[in-house]
Amino acid sequence: MTFAILLSALAMTLIVGVRYLIVSGAFAFATRARHPGLYTGLDAQIRKEIGWSLASAAIYGVPAGIVAWGWQNRGWTRIYTDLHAWPLWYLPLSVLLYLLAHDAWFYWTHRLMHRPALFRIAHAVHHASRPPTAWAAMSFHWAEALTGAVVIPALVFVIPIHPAALGFVLAVMTLMGVTNHMGWEIFPRFMHRGRLGAWLITASHHQRHHDYYGCNYGLYFRHWDRLCGTDKGLGDFARSGRPVAGGRGAHQRNR
Repeated sequence: MTFAILLSALAMTLIVGVRYLIVSGAFAFATRARHPGLYTGLDAQIRKEIGWSLASAAIYGVPAGIVAWGWQNRGWTRIYTDLHAWPLWYLPLSVLLYLLAHDAWFYWTHRLMHRPALFRIAHAVHHASRPPTAWAAMSFHWAEALTGAVVIPALVFVIPIHPAALGFVLAVMTLMGVTNHMGWEIFPRFMHRGRLGAWLITASHHQRHHDYYGCNYGLYFRHWDRLCGTDKGLGDFARSGRPVAGGRGAHQRNR
């Protein structure tokens, strides 16, 4: 049994790591194609981002592997495979519930990570990426990676979900994590500047967090930031793709 759990954890670690390399690599390639020179001079930073991210992949893989083993061999979780077990309308609802729960967890743990002591110990690793790149999505200190690694595995014990819906949640998590850090806005203007953008987080919103630190803590949605007074609006990007959300002075103040 122990060997089977270890094998499952190793498999999930490989899946998370390969997924990170493929998705971050694809968006990094797209960034270089769309904004040549945006990552110029950041080779050393990117190597560190990849190193921290692969270490985070191992931390994410262990609880995921244990839960996957428990689901397949012990029926521990509330993951269901029979589409008739729940109404079809529950599929999108379960996705929304997971995203809302994950977003709430991320918002409050992220704010906690900005407390001076925890920032110095852990979160400074993520903010060492200046500017962040597509490789920075999982660039965390191991202590911070632990806070992110437990939330989805914990939710499968509480909220019923179909594997396809769970896969969609993980895809959204990966997509948002990468695109929010790559240094330019991939989503159309109506999404990030219109009514939809007033509630959804994209790169224009998250970049301001990396400029000012004490604001824009959310992951998917802006409602916690708006309720708690930490939403400082959207940033902007220069034509070259360089982040200029707070202007030159804001960057100099945070260095």
